[in-house]
Amino acid sequence: MTEQAVSISEIIFPRKNVCYCMAITAEDSEQGKPTSWSGAVDSIAYNNGKAGRLFMVSAGNIKDINNLDKEIIADYPNSHSLRQIQNPAQAWNSLTIGAFTDIVAIDSPDLRNYDRVAPRGGISPFSRTSSLWEKGALIKPEVMFEGGNLYKTNDPQFPFDSHQDLELMTANKNYQVSGYFDTINATSAATALASNFAGKLQARYPHLWAESIRGLIVHSAKWTRCMEMQFPVRNRGDMERRLRHCGYGVPSEERAFYSTENGLTYVAQEIIQPFIKERGDASPKMNEMHFFELPWPREILEQLAETNVTMRVTLSYFIEPAPGEIGWKDKYRYASCGLRFDVNKEDEDQTTFQSRINKLIEAEENEERGKNDSTRWLIGSDNRNKGSIHSDELNLTAAQLATCNLIAVYPIGGWWKTRTNLKQYNNKLRYSLIVSLDTPAENIDLYNVVKTKIETMINIPVEVEIPIN
Repeated sequence: MTEQAVSISEIIFPRKNVCYCMAITAEDSEQGKPTSWSGAVDSIAYNNGKAGRLFMVSAGNIKDINNLDKEIIADYPNSHSLRQIQNPAQAWNSLTIGAFTDIVAIDSPDLRNYDRVAPRGGISPFSRTSSLWEKGALIKPEVMFEGGNLYKTNDPQFPFDSHQDLELMTANKNYQVSGYFDTINATSAATALASNFAGKLQARYPHLWAESIRGLIVHSAKWTRCMEMQFPVRNRGDMERRLRHCGYGVPSEERAFYSTENGLTYVAQEIIQPFIKERGDASPKMNEMHFFELPWPREILEQLAETNVTMRVTLSYFIEPAPGEIGWKDKYRYASCGLRFDVNKEDEDQTTFQSRINKLIEAEENEERGKNDSTRWLIGSDNRNKGSIHSDELNLTAAQLATCNLIAVYPIGGWWKTRTNLKQYNNKLRYSLIVSLDTPAENIDLYNVVKTKIETMINIPVEVEIPIN
């Protein structure tokens, strides 16, 4: 049915960039494992490696708030952990939308004597999470949009209730009977707002791929102050908990649409061939990785010295789901291929950096835990390297960042490489790399300085060299 709906839309709008909004879900997903429905979403989005398709899928709602889920609301927000993301929102290639709320309606005369369930900026009472999923499972939802709130009644039988002042306004489908306007809430409302956000990006930047639009939405997201208080981070486990409840936070149109003088965003859309099997080879091998040399305004950064600068990197791509549901319970066999990114350290030139990346690839090939530099990253590689979109940031001084201008994008294994009978090992994969710099320093024209150097941005395919012990 989903495939038919997509086909019909493309027949009607053959030359339009389309964002697919799917605010309908079924039963809970099984620990985030693929299903025939989520697999279909992944396959449709991948689109045989051609122009990808953009899917916004709701995370699913906590329902029946005065019956089965009474205890969920009573222990808000901790007990959101007990309600899993619903099918097909575990799809790798979709952007799964959770709900937060800024709506507290302090001036509502009807709610003057009642407390709200969620504080301003907190996770919405309706939103589901991936907290019960296994540690290696995808991070879902990826982002949060407004989903409305609930209030606490004085009735012990029905302790929680909704109110139109705690919901979003929308058009009324029964306008001839009930008037032109109605209200909407929960992750359906959030997914509609996410689709509107994506549509604006598509209209403003029609040349950007679906992979890039998805990446920009995540790249622009930040946690609210309330989310940071609800899910404090003291270690990597705490960070995973925040991600599985709130994703990467709430996207910002200002950050997604514009580069300011004291900040900038660069988007690279590239194609990589992860594996290769040439005549005479017994099996496929890793083929190449890409290196980007970023045209940082080194002189300006060095002048800023100890001023803090944030560098954020987001990598977005669509995997091809394994055919025939073979190995769908194993993440290494479901995805056609995975990609990773890394940034050089202050003391690493390109040769040293490339050598370190080769060792990381070797560790992935041997399914070993390779040494990484997660301590300098906000989220860390163990948390970000899940699924097919990865985002993280470095908070460094300007002087430190001046020499951190090399980014590697490299492949890891997947069924393209292991299921040789399907002969997909020489396939190529599209990806989008998004990089931004931000500094609190004013009167610093990073944007225009980099703009003059942008033609020197280099993507260098480098053959993967795995050391032999």
